[in-house]
Amino acid sequence: MPWLQVELRVCEHDVEEAEAALEGAGALAVTLRDAGESPVLEPGPGETPMWPDTVVTGLFPGDRDPDRLRAAVRRLWAPRTNPDIRSDWLEDRPWEREWEREFRPMQFGRRLWVIPGNQSPGNAGGVIVRLSPGLAFGTGTHPTTALCLEWLDGLDLGDALVVDYGCGSGILAVAAACLGARKVIATDIDPQALVATRENAGVNKVSDRIRVVAPEELGRPQANVLIANILANPLIELAPMLGNVIESGGKLALSGILRDQVPAVAAAYAPEFVVAAPVFKEDWARLEGTRRD
Repeated sequence: MPWLQVELRVCEHDVEEAEAALEGAGALAVTLRDAGESPVLEPGPGETPMWPDTVVTGLFPGDRDPDRLRAAVRRLWAPRTNPDIRSDWLEDRPWEREWEREFRPMQFGRRLWVIPGNQSPGNAGGVIVRLSPGLAFGTGTHPTTALCLEWLDGLDLGDALVVDYGCGSGILAVAAACLGARKVIATDIDPQALVATRENAGVNKVSDRIRVVAPEELGRPQANVLIANILANPLIELAPMLGNVIESGGKLALSGILRDQVPAVAAAYAPEFVVAAPVFKEDWARLEGTRRD
């Protein structure tokens, strides 16, 4: 059965009212996206970011009448007398697999390849990670993930205990295990990320070496290697805790950091780590550190 989607283009002050109108009309899901070219990459502490112009989209069952549905949304959307409301049909497809159409096997460093879903590896050699992200972040196409994968590929992980903090799809945890890590602990605040990581560990036959836990279950494992691909503000706040997770001489990689955020993140880790010069890909940076004795 096809789906019916209704789109409202609103200014940032009307987003909540638009969401409420769509939900009141029976939307099964509501999503937001930038209506222009004003990306919000990371909010400041305590901020709720929103684009100046936002498209608010509601997804409805395909048996709803489009004219009546638009009229219902218009009645519920009190702030606007003539709101811009559009609707169209959405073909029923396995959306969780649509990403595979856009991505192809990707190489990171010298050895590591990421193969989406059930695609053929083609000429890919070396260490192969098969990936299905599910509802969690991490496919290898984003610069921050690529920076982390390249870093892992350059390490000797034999007999290492690795922590992946903010594991998302599990791509970094699975890559570390496939690259020879003795044990990997993967953690994330998002339950969907934990599910995706377990599934990708199973697909790659490394479940016996990957422990998937919620952050409160992490403890202090004294890892040889820790990788955290999240965002700058959480990285700064987590610096003391992450420092306690790594043994003396252990290696650290941090990503999800924009160029102008590098000094603040580096300063947060400098007391406990010898921090190397950043490595950049597009507007994103990776910081590496070695735990002081």
